[in-house]
Amino acid sequence: MERHDAVVVGAGFSGLLMLHRLRSLGLSAQVIEAGDGLGGTWYWNRYPGARCDIESLDYSYSFSEALQQEWRWTHRYAVQADILRYAEHVADRFDLRRDIRFGTRVTAARYDEAAGRWRVETDRGEALVARHLVMATGCLSVARLPDVPGLESFRGRWYHTGDWPHGGVDFTGLRVGVIGTGSSGIQAIPVIARQARRLTVFQRTPNFSVPAWNGPLDPAEERRIKEGYAAHRESLRWSRGGYTVEEGTERLLAQPREAVRRELERRWRIGGFSIQSAYDDIMTNPEANAVVAEFAREKIRERVKDPRTAELLCPRDHPFGSKRLCVDTDYYETYNLPHVELVDIRSAPIQAVVPEGVRTAGATYPLDAIVFATGFDAMTGALAAVDIRGRGGVALAERWREGPRTYLGLMAAGFPNLFTVTGPGSPSVMSNMLTSIEQHVDWIAACIGHLRDRQLAAIEPQPAAEDRWTAHVADAGARTLYPDANSWYMGANIPGKPRVFLPYIGGVGVYRKICDEVVAKGYDGFALTA
Repeated sequence: MERHDAVVVGAGFSGLLMLHRLRSLGLSAQVIEAGDGLGGTWYWNRYPGARCDIESLDYSYSFSEALQQEWRWTHRYAVQADILRYAEHVADRFDLRRDIRFGTRVTAARYDEAAGRWRVETDRGEALVARHLVMATGCLSVARLPDVPGLESFRGRWYHTGDWPHGGVDFTGLRVGVIGTGSSGIQAIPVIARQARRLTVFQRTPNFSVPAWNGPLDPAEERRIKEGYAAHRESLRWSRGGYTVEEGTERLLAQPREAVRRELERRWRIGGFSIQSAYDDIMTNPEANAVVAEFAREKIRERVKDPRTAELLCPRDHPFGSKRLCVDTDYYETYNLPHVELVDIRSAPIQAVVPEGVRTAGATYPLDAIVFATGFDAMTGALAAVDIRGRGGVALAERWREGPRTYLGLMAAGFPNLFTVTGPGSPSVMSNMLTSIEQHVDWIAACIGHLRDRQLAAIEPQPAAEDRWTAHVADAGARTLYPDANSWYMGANIPGKPRVFLPYIGGVGVYRKICDEVVAKGYDGFALTA
């Protein structure tokens, strides 16, 4: 039986940095990765058009000055292949691969109270024992395939954007159907349309999308950022979202309508998430939000020639930004192409996949290939996929039956020395993931070092602290418009999943301050075992 100081599950950006930090402490660590390569979400999500929605110079590690100076990004927003190459470069530069076990899935983890160790089991029949278990399994890593009758009868090929063939897919000359218009669908549709003979998009719920205005990275801008990288990174750590954006401090409704229009137009020309941060009441005041939502709908009407199609693409059932705001390149313009059709499956739902294609309540659409862009079981899916049992054999899945309960999104009561990187109850998906990953990994590494240096056996949240934090996360979310949407932020895309606002909306700077204060007060809210 293998013994380590720590086992880390997942070799994405969280797992790679966690391994590096544990080694820096002089500890032995083993990373277990289900895929045959590293990179996490950027290993699996290779669909056409896959690209980060955070700017390249922000979506990268800051822990090594040499690394951040030497790596060259080519575009404002990096494509999947570039991000994966970056992750592989990091692994090679810091010699991380030798402690990563690929093609191995963790199936169970049980805490041995007498020994004070975690026993980790894999699908290869292996067992590893470690004092610390770090779940670096990612927030968007369990693809959701809808339960559509008849899929097995389809004569063509079908794919999911979250588990894309590594050799790519050639859609040239094919009739392709895309089901889903969230972030991955909005990125993939314009690229698939350039290949397919006919493209049919099946949309149940339209999403708001803003232009990326992506292009080659300006060398002068890159040089400017890199010359002041230390100060730039520090500002991100204490910002709301952990990425570069101009945060508006005024209330929209207090401004003249003409001034609001000019500001929204200016933000639209900047692209990306800028428009969502134009005013500080957009995500809290329904009237302010409605102004921005109508502005976005006007832009859709400008970009789509056919009025009926444009109206179908205009979201009306949720506030602007309450679902993950999509960042696109030529998404709406794609519907101006003669071989692209939008099918409204809210009015005529999909009934089944049939051998020749997809049948809705209104028609049957002949297809040669189907692409499911139907998202993920976000934030908790990867944790629920492992049979994790803490004190008394209690299953984490059972403890979270009514929704996840954590302290700081880092740990759960009754599960000593079990850490979650960017887990539920932390800023995670509401932020630049790299900013949040570094903060979490640094906190976890410092905590493990604290236990070792003081010869402490274990740490876990006190139930009362967990209760307070869980209530605080829910209250913070309830003060915004996010719960008004049936989004994956709320778990609403997974049948039977508790409707709970999963991330912490307080902002990465506020959250960092809270975490630092907890440590300064001797790990306030945690129980430490001698």
